Amino acid sequence: MLIAQTSAPEEILKYWWVLIPILCIVFFKPILRLVLGMVIVPENRIGLVTKKFVLLGKFKKLPDGRILATKGEAGIQASTLAPGLYWMMWPWQFSVTMQPFTVVPEGKVGLVLANDGAELPTGNILGRRVECDNFQDAGLFLEAGGQKGRQTRILTSGTYRINTLAFNVTMTDITVVKENMIGIVTALDGHPIRPGQIAGENVEGHNNFQDVDGFLQAGGNRGLQPRVMLAGSYFINPWAFQIETIPMTDVPIGHVGVVISYIGEDGKDLTGEQFKHGNIVEKGFRGVWMEPLGPGKYPINIYTMKVELVPTTNLVLNWANARSEAHNLDKNLSTITVRSKDGFPFNLDVAQIIHIPATEAPKVIARFGSMTNLVSQVLEPTIGNYFRNSAQDSDVISFLSTRKERQSAAKDHIREVLDEYNVNAVDTLIGDIVPPEALMKTLTDRKIAQEEEKTYENQRMAQEKRQGVEKETAIADMQREIVKAQQSVEISQRTADATVKKAEGDAASLKLQVNAESEAMKMRANAEAEATKAKGAAQAEYTKMNAVAEAERISKTGLAEAEKIMAIGKSTAEAYELQVKAMGMDNFTKYKITEEIAKGKIKVIPDLVVNGGDAAEASLTGLMGMQLLQMIQSRKPEEPKTPSSSAAPTPTPEV
Repeated sequence: MLIAQTSAPEEILKYWWVLIPILCIVFFKPILRLVLGMVIVPENRIGLVTKKFVLLGKFKKLPDGRILATKGEAGIQASTLAPGLYWMMWPWQFSVTMQPFTVVPEGKVGLVLANDGAELPTGNILGRRVECDNFQDAGLFLEAGGQKGRQTRILTSGTYRINTLAFNVTMTDITVVKENMIGIVTALDGHPIRPGQIAGENVEGHNNFQDVDGFLQAGGNRGLQPRVMLAGSYFINPWAFQIETIPMTDVPIGHVGVVISYIGEDGKDLTGEQFKHGNIVEKGFRGVWMEPLGPGKYPINIYTMKVELVPTTNLVLNWANARSEAHNLDKNLSTITVRSKDGFPFNLDVAQIIHIPATEAPKVIARFGSMTNLVSQVLEPTIGNYFRNSAQDSDVISFLSTRKERQSAAKDHIREVLDEYNVNAVDTLIGDIVPPEALMKTLTDRKIAQEEEKTYENQRMAQEKRQGVEKETAIADMQREIVKAQQSVEISQRTADATVKKAEGDAASLKLQVNAESEAMKMRANAEAEATKAKGAAQAEYTKMNAVAEAERISKTGLAEAEKIMAIGKSTAEAYELQVKAMGMDNFTKYKITEEIAKGKIKVIPDLVVNGGDAAEASLTGLMGMQLLQMIQSRKPEEPKTPSSSAAPTPTPEV
């Protein structure tokens, strides 16, 4: 075992020569670095070089205030080593540090701070731009006069070989202005603002403030800028400009925007000598612009200009505690409290409708500054004082009863006042009127009493109408009997008239018939006379005389009969008329009715009627009735004897 233990090291020592190539491989680069000064810079790195000393006795010192060596001086070298192989960079003379590339990602910008360079001039806060290959050549930066400190130039997205010992690069976001927004710009470097102005001059050639050096070379001023930035993405150096994003100015429909500019030159007043409440100038000058903005969205710099919205539609303002419009111009208005002539305080709600023409809107703003001031300085005192004065001329009751007239008078007065302020008064409306509670109770009681009086009167009239209806109903019920009796009388009268007319007609008819027969016989006689003319004159004359005699006899007989019939009809009519006069219309009617009942043998009256009261009197009345009935039945009118069938009846004797 001892032999085995001692033989292992000997075996190892046999291959000592293998260590030489291994050591050469391991220490190759250090050996080359030490012997030949070899330095290898990887492809994703740069070499930052620091020179420790200068050989051959040529000792060079950096100038005072400098930290970067550009001419071989000892110290931090401005030049860097790009990826590759370098020789004679002995470690005892040079220190080489590997540094990654500077990468500016998307959506970022690189802000550069130079550690070396010329001093900044007094008043400047940023180093001006020099040509230095985007700060990748520090030596060129220094030779071109680059200034130390924050730089105006920025690095956009990309990869750069930056000497981080010469420049510090800070990443920041790009500037984004969203839709319907604007960017308000404040410059941190540049010339001072002119006296009397609150913002710098409007300069060109800076590509929306993305070129700081272009802005400064064009004479840009530090401070607030009149130009704004619209929606978009910008490479803005935040060391040069501060951006504040705000919404665009919106002029809604039904409004105009009156622009008040705080910057610019003093313009000529366009209102003339009659308007002495402020200057109204053209667009672009300082003051109130004559031309207002119509409905839309505008990129207005709210720090250099102000836009006052003026409604151009009818505007309603309410003097009421419980009501306010959406525009809120009447939020500070309240119900008007007035005092009447008789000392009663009461509340009054008023609504005023106004209209401001678009062309008059600048004058209103120039005079008052805003719509709120117009309401508080003109409308509120004008309307409130008018109604207070109006109420003192009347008592509460009269004020309530003449509400329409007072509203019309208020409309005219307020229109006249507002015309002086370039405002049109459309209408004045009196709303709710709240009289004192005690007075209202008195009025209510009075009204209730009046209504009760009307109610009682209506009830009385209703009762009178009801009585009239009942009376008319009773009369109507009796009228049926009266009409029936009147109809019976009229029937009888018409019957008598018909009888008379019939008799007259029969007489006329008979007379006509007799005349016709007489004429016929005359004609026959004439014919016979002519026929027998030939037999002899004597016979003809005899026959003619006989015929004439016979005709005269028949004519006289017919006339006598007709006169007889007419006399009978007239006597019958006269008999009826005398009976009516003697008995009266009602009694004659009853008599005729009774006679007709008797002719029809209708038993109306009982044979024996027993009434209440005295028995003897009742029996006597019944016997008298039976006797009267028998007498009526026994009496029958005699039929008149006439020579013809159309003779009139014999008149009934008077009773």
